[in-house]
Amino acid sequence: MREDFLHYIWKHKKFLMLNLKTESGESLSVVSLGEHNLNSGPDFFNSQLLIGNQLWAGNVEIHVKSSDWFLHNHENDKAYDNVILHVVWEHDTEVFRKDNTVIPILQLKSYISESVFNKYKQLFNSKDRWINCENDFASIDGFLLNNWLERLYFERLEEKSNLIEQLLETSKNDWEAVLFKMLSKTFGLKVNGDAFLSLAQSLDFSVVRKTQSTQKTLEALLFGQTGLLNDDIQNSYFLNLKKDYQFLKQKFNLENAQVLQLQFFRLRPNNFPTIRLSQLSNLYHKHQNLFSKLIESKSLNEFYELFKVETSEFWENHYTFQKESKKSKKVLSKSFIDLLLINTIIPVKFSYAIHQGKSINDDILELIAKIKSEKNSIIDSFNNLKPISKSALQSQSLIQLKNHYCDKNKCLQCVVGNTLLGK
Repeated sequence: MREDFLHYIWKHKKFLMLNLKTESGESLSVVSLGEHNLNSGPDFFNSQLLIGNQLWAGNVEIHVKSSDWFLHNHENDKAYDNVILHVVWEHDTEVFRKDNTVIPILQLKSYISESVFNKYKQLFNSKDRWINCENDFASIDGFLLNNWLERLYFERLEEKSNLIEQLLETSKNDWEAVLFKMLSKTFGLKVNGDAFLSLAQSLDFSVVRKTQSTQKTLEALLFGQTGLLNDDIQNSYFLNLKKDYQFLKQKFNLENAQVLQLQFFRLRPNNFPTIRLSQLSNLYHKHQNLFSKLIESKSLNEFYELFKVETSEFWENHYTFQKESKKSKKVLSKSFIDLLLINTIIPVKFSYAIHQGKSINDDILELIAKIKSEKNSIIDSFNNLKPISKSALQSQSLIQLKNHYCDKNKCLQCVVGNTLLGK
């Protein structure tokens, strides 16, 4: 038995509400269930109950066993002084207030129908399943599921906003600097994301502003800060970058001891950090006020045009400083720009709108819905259950659903789980 199931039963009135009695034999009528509290403190606030002939207003606490009251040390917490009913699955001991009056107890298992309990057991009896509801996921109404996924997408956006808020604080409210750090992290992808972020954090963004007018200088700055110029390589491009970086290091008093080491292992050549750093340099060389341009842009085509950047000439026939390769233009692909939109641009636009006191939710939904669905094991598994992910809106939402609900057995906080239990 899980406590969140009892929360669900109480919140959604999934118990027999007629002829209720407390464990002491008093009649009990529920006037108002109260407001579900998801933070610390009693589980339901502002409940109204008729116990015997007395109308009570206060809080309701829920446990699997009444003895859990003492297990959680509620007897020493003033926040629980106003509890008017202790709702439990199994009553095993009396619970008292500080003035030694007994807190009335309702034992729920006496009032829950067998069918509701069986549905609950069926949902959570899933040791060999990918997710608890995989046998029934396809039966969920599409309209209901899409509305839930939309809510999950904004929940995911709000979580991504946490990093943006932290960066905003450390960047002294400079949104251009925040954008540079977020873009750097995304350019680094999964393997080098933290390293690229540490690179961006090792610099005051004013240094980027002062060097971005010349792409080679900006490349020298980024390559140098990552330690890629520490080797002894004899080609003119490398030597010129190294010379430029030594000048920048002295001029701006640069330090890079906290920059994480870059990884090349198991990366496709087009995702090598050398290629991505050159493209990032080109992006900031090309656009002096990138943040303003991104905030003003709305259509997918505008973003594709804005991020139409490539490497510098040297990297057209190199992936590393030492080895020459077949010549090819290394431009940002549409799929990579989609990744930037999903992980950086849209979250930044969302956070900025919140700071400006504006709502751009409809614009965001319109934009994310036009981006192709991501492809990974989570999305493939959900689509095998029910072909649902047609855009990045759904794919991002499904990732949120799997990581924050399915994997944590939060079925009772999920629309899918609630629907299955309510059938």
